[in-house]
Amino acid sequence: MGRPRTPLLDRERITRTALQLIDETGDFSVPQIARRLGAQTGSVYHHVEGRDGIVELLRERVCAAIDPATLDLTPWDAAVEAWARSYRAAFAAHPRVIPLLMTSPVRAPRVLEQYERAVGVLLTAGFDRAEIMPLVIALENLVLGSALDLAAPEAMWELTDRAPTPRLADALAAVGDGRADRAFEVGLTAFLNHARALRENQSR
Repeated sequence: MGRPRTPLLDRERITRTALQLIDETGDFSVPQIARRLGAQTGSVYHHVEGRDGIVELLRERVCAAIDPATLDLTPWDAAVEAWARSYRAAFAAHPRVIPLLMTSPVRAPRVLEQYERAVGVLLTAGFDRAEIMPLVIALENLVLGSALDLAAPEAMWELTDRAPTPRLADALAAVGDGRADRAFEVGLTAFLNHARALRENQSR
């Protein structure tokens, strides 16, 4: 039997299959990837550096959907806002991958490059170096938390007669559709207002 013209395994197929498994089940394993691709588990390890290597390929794959041109916008707060929105959209497409990525260090060069550019935007805007990473991490927490919220059920509170909560019921009825989007706008506005105030205080 001849060899297939298209290889069963390469890094792209492995990454795509791992992402499909995560979208479906919330996790992946190397044997599962091998079965999906009709290959031996050991063959997968010839192309990637184990599970950690696949996680970094997943990070790179999802982050590739973040528009890098957002960080070229001016002024600085327009760049940060546009980057945050693009970042959220990229991860909202694959929210189940977020817990996997949050528990491993960022190593992918193309992802590190985006962080490098974001830090550069804030440095150029005049932020103190000690304030930059807290701002970046706070923005990332907001973005990733909101991306997870988009995947949550619209009704996250189940009200019962055993625990009467009339004020909560009224508030839930009043919010209407788009709860996650509205919550993100509140958080992003608060973040940007804090960052602007911080920069203004530092420039005095």
